[in-house]
Amino acid sequence: MSRIVVMNHVTLDGVMQAPGRPEEDIRGGFTQGGWGAHLSETPDDFVGKAMGARMAAGGGLAGWLFGRRTYEDLLSYWNEQPDSPFGPMLKNSPKYVASRTLTERLPWPNSTLLHGDIADAVGALKAQSDGVLAIMGSGELIGSLMTAGLIDEYLLMIHPLVLGTGRRLFPKGVHVSLRLTDSKTTTTGVVIATYEPATD
Repeated sequence: MSRIVVMNHVTLDGVMQAPGRPEEDIRGGFTQGGWGAHLSETPDDFVGKAMGARMAAGGGLAGWLFGRRTYEDLLSYWNEQPDSPFGPMLKNSPKYVASRTLTERLPWPNSTLLHGDIADAVGALKAQSDGVLAIMGSGELIGSLMTAGLIDEYLLMIHPLVLGTGRRLFPKGVHVSLRLTDSKTTTTGVVIATYEPATD
């Protein structure tokens, strides 16, 4: 059985919207996109190493889970970055897309559209595969899986920044008990924290 691992950058007040680029996600009039770009990369690449370690510890990467918007954004951005090692890795890995609106054939290689109830579809995928099913971005998908109790781990890059506005990883009304299993701090003050759902 796979482990579903959320891997996201968040601010101290839980905002996960558009950490990478100013135009990444301007929904709701959000104007602070790109807030994580100057803090996420360090000479030692703490973030990349932490993500790789979590995948290895979970038996390797079984694939990526994306919501429609994150899938389309990554597709449009990384296909324009030919020199990045992240693009080919995404292209060659299995990608599972949760969407209620997509019906046509997905344009990115190794992409599968999940049909029907998302929690049921992801639960079946989790039972049928081994390794880590990783989620980046995809806030609405995370919310659905969180409610269904399907998320096994959160690898959060917590930036020393408060934005006061934006879409949050844990929206209002969501109650989740977590326990900290690991933490590291980068040279730029980003706390890389690993949490699992608390069972007690």
